[in-house]
Amino acid sequence: MPEASSAGNPSSVPALREMVEDFLYQEAALLDAWRLDEWLAFFTADGRYVVPTTDLPDGDPQKDLVFIDDDMVRLRARVERLKSRHGHREYPSSRTRRFISNVRIKVEDGGIVVTSSFLVYRFRMAESSPYVGWYEHRLKRVDGELKIHHRKAVLDLEALSEHGAVSIIL
Repeated sequence: MPEASSAGNPSSVPALREMVEDFLYQEAALLDAWRLDEWLAFFTADGRYVVPTTDLPDGDPQKDLVFIDDDMVRLRARVERLKSRHGHREYPSSRTRRFISNVRIKVEDGGIVVTSSFLVYRFRMAESSPYVGWYEHRLKRVDGELKIHHRKAVLDLEALSEHGAVSIIL
């Protein structure tokens, strides 16, 4: 996981850390509860959600194959599909539980870069699948609220052979 440290950064005040951690925990709770429309409201109008392939975690969606590279139009379509009967891999919806840790914060270029570790358990049809990796959130303040400008979920798994496709929002 790339280093995003708050050490020596004047923005490392406890209030910023608390605000960012609360934001991450609220995001995780919304996803676990399948409150996907509310989760979409966490994004800026030009937000993006990326999941690189397991063999190229630093892949650039502009030139490399990635599992997911959604702008807001595609992300809204993904959410609508997941909420409908047409999302066969997720109808009925899987149960998930997310654990977020090792939160690191860095202020740069007028935004906040946050890296954190995640563990997402997916439960479906009497099976459980753990997804382990790290997030990079690029946050911006919009009207005084934190919003996601770019959200990248990098899987530490070597392959998705046991999981199949990534059908949930990591």
